[in-house]
Amino acid sequence: MTKNIAAEVIHETPIEKQHIEIVERKGIGHPDSLADGIAEEVSRNLCRMYIKEFGRILHHNTDEVQIVGGQSEPEFGGGIVLEPIYILLVGRAVTRVGDKRLPYRTTALRTADDYLKEFCPHLDPDNNVSLDCRIGQGSIDLREVYDTRKRLANDTSFGVSFAPLSETERAALEVEKYINGELKNILPEVGQDVKVMATRVGNEIDLTIAAAMVDSLIPDADHYKSVVEDLKGHVSDYVLSHTDRDVKVMVNTADDYDRGVYYLTVTGLSMENGDDGSVGRGNRANGLITPFRPMSMEAAAGKNPVTHVGKIYNIAANRIANKIYDELQDDIHDVFVRLVSQIGMPISEPQAASVQLVVPKESKNYSSCLSTAEAITEDALDNLERITELILKDEITVF
Repeated sequence: MTKNIAAEVIHETPIEKQHIEIVERKGIGHPDSLADGIAEEVSRNLCRMYIKEFGRILHHNTDEVQIVGGQSEPEFGGGIVLEPIYILLVGRAVTRVGDKRLPYRTTALRTADDYLKEFCPHLDPDNNVSLDCRIGQGSIDLREVYDTRKRLANDTSFGVSFAPLSETERAALEVEKYINGELKNILPEVGQDVKVMATRVGNEIDLTIAAAMVDSLIPDADHYKSVVEDLKGHVSDYVLSHTDRDVKVMVNTADDYDRGVYYLTVTGLSMENGDDGSVGRGNRANGLITPFRPMSMEAAAGKNPVTHVGKIYNIAANRIANKIYDELQDDIHDVFVRLVSQIGMPISEPQAASVQLVVPKESKNYSSCLSTAEAITEDALDNLERITELILKDEITVF
């Protein structure tokens, strides 16, 4: 087996049989998710601009977006934003080719503005957001590594993932998507800044949901309370499709009705009033924060989709783990995949590729499972350029 792939069997208690599990999902309107989303969309549109202007993707990384919260004064029936949200686009990019300057800054700013208008429908970017672009020219050595077009790693880093998602993980992921998806047709008062924390103890799952409410759609405290109760009810019904365990749903637990404390916002976003955001502080490449599972601290959003292993290896590890599990699910409990690179070496040839199969302790015939896992991993590494294609088609998410 080439490519330094090492597949092994390990015996440990599968996540579903462990007593406690904690999972977090930051929704699309959380300031960390917005930083990720803007950074990633800027990268994708820079790729498209480079292809249009120069015929191929040039070196860039836009994975340092910072969001500084504004100030607002929400109130039932509609409040106001007092101080704008400040969003700083940071990173490195090829800004010219020969004598031709490229429209990198215009592309980045337009992309950020469009992203906010699409995913933050109650925010007025023209008046409530101050956008700043400080993306500069990349370092010469990294550009030279990138421009070889041999797909050499432009960082020494690693990617990590696992499969399958547990019931608790699936519940956290899908509940947030549900709240920020079809439930908006029923409860438009719920804003886009939603966070779901799932805590399982034994066979009981607690879902703690923080949901920013849009003040202009809520005339009074009684209406607010009814929206909270409706949200609890709809989520309680919806989550039954993802688990047979007992589920308790709690919404906006910091509210104090006696003291007049409500999670009320003008824009449906906590960043309007002091909450900040940064790329890489939120969901991992599989869309979750999972402290009971192997994770990478690497931020995938905004990194270039051609040679930056901090992005490509995390996506690849997730795809490899899920494909292995799909093939071997009758024989294994879990799959853990870890890929590590060396800067300047081909990304298709990691320094090490670790695949661990969690199998039942009574199982004895491992050889065919290991062979299958190694073959799937090698095939994925041979076709990493497919990830780049899927990213530019918006068929892969990274947070």
